[in-house]
Amino acid sequence: MQEVMDRAKEKVAKIAALNDRFRQTFWGGQVMMTQGVQELSEELQAKLFRAVSEFDDFSEDNDPHGEHDFGRIVIDLCTFFWKIDYYDHSLRFGADDPSDNRNTTRVLTIMLASEY
Repeated sequence: MQEVMDRAKEKVAKIAALNDRFRQTFWGGQVMMTQGVQELSEELQAKLFRAVSEFDDFSEDNDPHGEHDFGRIVIDLCTFFWKIDYYDHSLRFGADDPSDNRNTTRVLTIMLASEY
């Protein structure tokens, strides 16, 4: 039983590390932004993308599964969310195993909180 729990923890840690690398570098997946984010000034978009890449405020409240796949950011009194989802390479189905980067495409979506 302990071995199963250890493997599960290792898997979650690997997913978190892959998500962190993707979010910090925007490498290893697709980055999407909603229409509301696209309509922001280039300056605010740059601040937002920098804040997403530097985000490290993970807690039990906002990251209950430990995967580092969601965050909330406030910039200039505007609230934004970012979310990482896991798909197969065709982007038609969810990924079978998000810890297997060879068979997973990560999609990071950045949005205004009001668009959620």
